[in-house]
Amino acid sequence: MVVGVDRYLSGPQLARLLAIGPGARPYYRVLAQSVRSLVLDGRLPVRVRMPAERHLAEALGVSRTTVTAAYDLLREQGYLESRQGAGSWTALPDAGSLGADNPWIAAEDDGLLPMHTAAPSAISTLPEAITAVTGQYPRYTLGTGYDPLGIAPLRQAIAARYSARGVATRPEQILVTTGAQQAIHLVTTMLLSRGDPVLLESPTYPHAIDLARMRGARIVGVGIPDEGWRHLDLLTSAMRQSAARLAYVIPDFQNPTGHLMDDAARAALAGAARRHGTVLVVDESWCELALDEEARATPLAAFDIDGRVITIGSASKLWWGGLRIGWIRTTAARVRRLAVLRASIDIASPLFEQLVVARLFEDIEGARAERARLLGASRDALVAELAARMPDWSFVPPRGGGSLWVRLPDPSATSLADAAACQGVRLAPGQWFGVDGTLEGRLRLPFTQPPRVLAEAVRRIAEARLRGVYGTRPAEPLTPAL
Repeated sequence: MVVGVDRYLSGPQLARLLAIGPGARPYYRVLAQSVRSLVLDGRLPVRVRMPAERHLAEALGVSRTTVTAAYDLLREQGYLESRQGAGSWTALPDAGSLGADNPWIAAEDDGLLPMHTAAPSAISTLPEAITAVTGQYPRYTLGTGYDPLGIAPLRQAIAARYSARGVATRPEQILVTTGAQQAIHLVTTMLLSRGDPVLLESPTYPHAIDLARMRGARIVGVGIPDEGWRHLDLLTSAMRQSAARLAYVIPDFQNPTGHLMDDAARAALAGAARRHGTVLVVDESWCELALDEEARATPLAAFDIDGRVITIGSASKLWWGGLRIGWIRTTAARVRRLAVLRASIDIASPLFEQLVVARLFEDIEGARAERARLLGASRDALVAELAARMPDWSFVPPRGGGSLWVRLPDPSATSLADAAACQGVRLAPGQWFGVDGTLEGRLRLPFTQPPRVLAEAVRRIAEARLRGVYGTRPAEPLTPAL
């Protein structure tokens, strides 16, 4: 008898809880995924003895080999413990065993390859930066521990980076935030009231759509042509006709299309915003991830002459998503207003993470080179895999950013995502990125995973297309995509 294990399930009892569809493939992986879901939902308590492999196989009507493979996968992932002669019982994995050590597990631990999120792993120099600032940390404990504007070294580093990119910037023009998403939230809260028109690209970053709806704003969607912003007619005419109070744009490797706006279009957009009284909120989260050196553009703020361009940046894409540090560049007066507003949310961003990011800015070119090398290899691998397995899918490989914006041969993104989930891949259908629920014929495929993971993901997606089988459908993630 194993200490602490006094409850057990029979094969038929567990089979009734699982309710797996007969067409689910590969069956052993769906079986393991279903057991994980039961444990995480609390419907299958921890330290409950599982039925013997042959008993569960009989109850499910599958081979014992299939159940053995599922049990092996559950043991590997920490959801099952076994002892010879004592059987197997449910468990919860050690948190330290997940994440980077197991690239096959999605962030929400649903067992699916995470092709729904464009979040790269940590940069190789992050541990060194953490070690370097650990010695500095104690001297900051002499103060209060928080600064609504952000610590001076980080604001100076951010301002210096803007100046180096061609936009003269002072530290007092920078507000450090807890990620780019909080930055967008603060700006929209300050500038938008219920019923105000706000212009959004379509497709765009899904959380920007969510924030506009939360504010009760009237969303004015503007489609992005396949060739990008070579002509701004749609954008500028929508700005004029709607009298948009605010326009949220992503000119640098746009999420999800990957388009890069050229300098002429940036100058024209800034001029249109002046004429029509629109504030431009420019999301530069991806701007440092040029994969081809010539794929660079002047910051849109360089064309601003009256303070109507507000720029948002982030540490998450260049360095690591776990560094919840973002920033806002705007006028010094607006920074002070935003600092007062953010006090109702969190007062200040974490001090240690701010010190780490300030340190990372010291070798930003090294980080850019590493990202370009790794993401470039992953992009090329994904392009090659898709060309080999899905030649009827069309896309333009971007010169930077982290994803492909794929056009499917028919409007089937949601059904494909369902089928792919049964094959162990979580996808981001185009509908997530559209302001009006359209773009069902599109799919965002990130290349932020290593080439071997991308190759396996494409193989499974191709299998999902071939089978067109819908097994048990995993729960949708709480947040759609990054």
